[in-house]
Amino acid sequence: MGIQFRKRQKYGPLVLNFTENGFSSWSIKIGRWSWNSKSRAHRVDLPGPLSWKQDKSRA
Repeated sequence: MGIQFRKRQKYGPLVLNFTENGFSSWSIKIGRWSWNSKSRAHRVDLPGPLSWKQDKSRA
């Protein structure tokens, strides 16, 4: 497995994700809740190392 380039730029609650091929996806994070444009999934951070995820494509 080789080295992969990833970069994240944050502008308040908006996060832009880049890979070696350019723009990858964007996401919004407000408090413990976040949503990603590529996976179209909602995620809520729970206490400790846990999180809850709802994938819209499977719901």
